[in-house]
Amino acid sequence: MSEETEDAATEDDPWAEAMNEQADSEAAGFESLEDDGIASEEEINLDVILDVPVDISMEIGRTKLSIRNLLKLNQGSVIELDRLAGEPMDVLVNGTLIAHGEVVVVNDKFGIRLTDVISPVERIKKLK
Repeated sequence: MSEETEDAATEDDPWAEAMNEQADSEAAGFESLEDDGIASEEEINLDVILDVPVDISMEIGRTKLSIRNLLKLNQGSVIELDRLAGEPMDVLVNGTLIAHGEVVVVNDKFGIRLTDVISPVERIKKLK
């Protein structure tokens, strides 16, 4: 296209005019995204998240009941769970499985001893 034809086309087409302006302007410069801009492990400050509260729960098992059977429950009823006696409990943080453990009693209080911690890679796989 000649320069005159190009000028006439841009008058009729505002998009062509914008594209020509963009082509005439210099490309935007960006700084290098190498290790310079990323904080090293020594510089990472975890203090900002250390006081964030999380919910930790221990799950000994699950079951499904119909509402009819749920309404029949009363004091002394026994609900069968999907786990066998002696199987490790699940340790959940904000609903995400992070470990397995066993129940312990310390000074008349229940606790859990972690027996297996789920790796971060496995936790991420379970999120997908």
